Amino acid sequence: MSFSSEAKAELCSRSIDRKCCALAECYGILLYCNTFSEVEIRIITASPDFAARLPRLFKRAFGFGFDVQPKPVSGGRMTFLITDREKLSKIFSAYGTDLGSSLTLHINFGAIENDCCRVSFIRGAFLAGGSVTDPDKRYHLELATPHRSVSHEAYTILLDMGLSPKETERSGNTLLYFKKCDVIADFFTTVGAPSTAMDMMGAKVEREMRNTITRRVNCDSANADKTVAAAQEQIAAIHRIAREHGLDALPETLRDAALLRITNPEASLSDLALLSFPKVSKSCLSHRLKKIVEFKFEDE
Repeated sequence: MSFSSEAKAELCSRSIDRKCCALAECYGILLYCNTFSEVEIRIITASPDFAARLPRLFKRAFGFGFDVQPKPVSGGRMTFLITDREKLSKIFSAYGTDLGSSLTLHINFGAIENDCCRVSFIRGAFLAGGSVTDPDKRYHLELATPHRSVSHEAYTILLDMGLSPKETERSGNTLLYFKKCDVIADFFTTVGAPSTAMDMMGAKVEREMRNTITRRVNCDSANADKTVAAAQEQIAAIHRIAREHGLDALPETLRDAALLRITNPEASLSDLALLSFPKVSKSCLSHRLKKIVEFKFEDE
């Protein structure tokens, strides 16, 4: 099951109690579904949870069901259809307009005056025309409707809820979308999917931890590369001095540092400082090895 399907499943688990909220949720579904006109209502979904909720929701809101609906075990994409003229007229009337008017082009805010009804409206819009990407991949939630005016008006509803979507158009639909994890989590908390919101935030924490670990690994790798390069340069200088002059030609402190390095070629400066006798600090040892690399004899 996709993350989007799981989010819709959680939303569909909410009880259908108040008729006003059932009407508001149906309103969001109708304005964001495949077809909502004076000729027919067509709702197509691949979500079994949404498919199970639709008949109960319409029965609570309007007192009747669909003319055509899929079998509960049909699977795949499921289509719900209403073409009965009397049913269509009652649905249009429930939202304050007559059959054949421009209901599909605008939101009647009088039908969703209460805060709970506005939340239900947005929940219905997401169930019918929304999707959310798996947060392990990226952060993206969108609401898509073929009605541009509906999208503009839904924008104001989301603003009133403290959510600020962005808007665009794609394939004949107008989209409202969010791309920030925190905002998407707030969206799901608002519309009644707190577990989905927690999953969003959990995914964000895991991603940030992975990014932190990756940065540290890269930093450690870079530091290791620098350590190896420095050690190779030091060993090359020591071999040159030993070959051309002999290590006894070095001052005692530098000779001790050279022998320490040559016998511990892969050790870091911190490790070398711990191995030194008598003990010297890391910075002191670094200074001595640097002098070895830069050391020149009088006849050179």
